[in-house]
Amino acid sequence: MRKSRFSAEQITMALREAEAGTPVDNAFIEAFNGTVRRECLSQHWFTGLEDAQRTLDAWREDYNNTRPHRSLANQSPAKYRGGGHCVPDRNRLENSLM
Repeated sequence: MRKSRFSAEQITMALREAEAGTPVDNAFIEAFNGTVRRECLSQHWFTGLEDAQRTLDAWREDYNNTRPHRSLANQSPAKYRGGGHCVPDRNRLENSLM
């Protein structure tokens, strides 16, 4: 039998740190993920990555600028913020994932 370089305690701690989050860890993100899945991803068949990006961009545009949200007194997020058009910066997201 080969001896491990790590103790059982070290392995257990590493596994605990690597565990996926549970839905209650961040309820807002999980709710949003469910909305994207239910309203966009489950409604479309994508022919490729570009098609998926185009469809998600259109959905995001509608979600942020047109669609009323019950939590915002039935206003779109852009209107609730003061009428401006919301254009999320994709680079900000990509940089935050690094």
